[in-house]
Amino acid sequence: MDKRILRISLTAALAGFLFGFDTVVISGANQPIKELWGTNWFLGETLFTFHGIFIMSMALWGTVLGSLFGGIPCDKLGRKKTLFWIGVLYFLSALGSALATEPYSFSFFRFIGGVGVGASSVAAPIYISEISKASNRGRLTAMYQFNIVFGILIAFISNYLIGLFFSADVAWRWMLGIEGLPALIYTIMVLKIPNSPRWLLLNGNEESAVLNAFNKLGLEKDKAINRLSELKNSLNESVNEQKEKLFSGKYKKPLFLAFLLAFFNQLSGINFVLYYAPEILERAGLASGESLFSSISIGVINLIFTFVGIALIDRLGRKQLLYVGSIGYILSLAMVGWCFYSGASSILLLIFILVFIASHAVGQGAVIWVFISEIFPNKVRAYGQSWGTGTHWVFAALITLLTPTFLDSEIGIFKDNPWPIFLFFSVMMVLQLLFVIFLMPETKGVSLEELAKKMSGSKK
Repeated sequence: MDKRILRISLTAALAGFLFGFDTVVISGANQPIKELWGTNWFLGETLFTFHGIFIMSMALWGTVLGSLFGGIPCDKLGRKKTLFWIGVLYFLSALGSALATEPYSFSFFRFIGGVGVGASSVAAPIYISEISKASNRGRLTAMYQFNIVFGILIAFISNYLIGLFFSADVAWRWMLGIEGLPALIYTIMVLKIPNSPRWLLLNGNEESAVLNAFNKLGLEKDKAINRLSELKNSLNESVNEQKEKLFSGKYKKPLFLAFLLAFFNQLSGINFVLYYAPEILERAGLASGESLFSSISIGVINLIFTFVGIALIDRLGRKQLLYVGSIGYILSLAMVGWCFYSGASSILLLIFILVFIASHAVGQGAVIWVFISEIFPNKVRAYGQSWGTGTHWVFAALITLLTPTFLDSEIGIFKDNPWPIFLFFSVMMVLQLLFVIFLMPETKGVSLEELAKKMSGSKK
């Protein structure tokens, strides 16, 4: 693999590191903010709490916005400039959240960080895939997913270390603010990567600019000229294709599959566990410092089994991984619920939470983005990806929004014991298993063209 392409792809993939870090870092600030600003009050007579709407889920609503509309700056400004501004959003979010003096400005800065997360899930994979060769595109694009998981682990470690060295009243500010450092480094690094040659050609740039971009990617002059010729032919064919609407009815099958897969991804409770890990572990009997330390083990297991999932996805197939993941989900979530219900050892509960994390990393974590990108035909793949991504983040935001209503130690419906929450997630994973058995097709080893025919109903 060309080292230059690897370095450039890794730079773009660092947006995923900030994605993962930003998603989980709030877990260490959850309780201190609740106590500092008293945000755990109900809004009117509804089921929603101020803490759920403004503190914990605002970043996710920003992510929904960024994922649904991230394609616009990618096309108008270019992939490189979009990646740059994503870094700026991360930096401003980290700094603003750390310095916030009241919950409203805090929520605003968390929101713009969420916009960066959502936009990065569109821009980074597109950029990496466009600069890669067909032979290494999968591995290079997978670095984005790896960086997400790595960022989650580093966030857990960072929260734990900061909790050791700073008092509780200021530790949360450092937990959130420290993200500004990698965000600044990433933003500067992005300035040095080339524009996507495909984007340059699509937007009418001179051939010399495209060839220069190829040169920066490490292609020799003759190979760059040949690649330019291939790219022009490919783009001409794409332009000549008849445009079709995603919701015309022809693509109802892939739309249905993408929706259900994204729906079940979040109804597994993965974001619930990642966001509220310290609080969940404290409920199990671990002290505050111990719960933050134990959260690190969640990040480690997530990282290890992400490697396993990526290694197996083209060997066992997408459907087989979801079989394994679904069964792991059902058993681990049921046992976590039982541990809470029976007052079992906190160590035993932590073990089953780790089994849950491993099940997710091998199953849904490895499969969701690959599967959704495969089932939509070329003509509507970008819009289909936005549909699946948007569904994923809407349900992630809803679950985070509602969690304080059920989990909060003072006002939560299950404030005394949260075992019904985990039982609910376990039942939802039984439904996912049925979905995998009866509805989900296997896409391993099938060409995208053949899948397009099957998904559109052109071929039985």
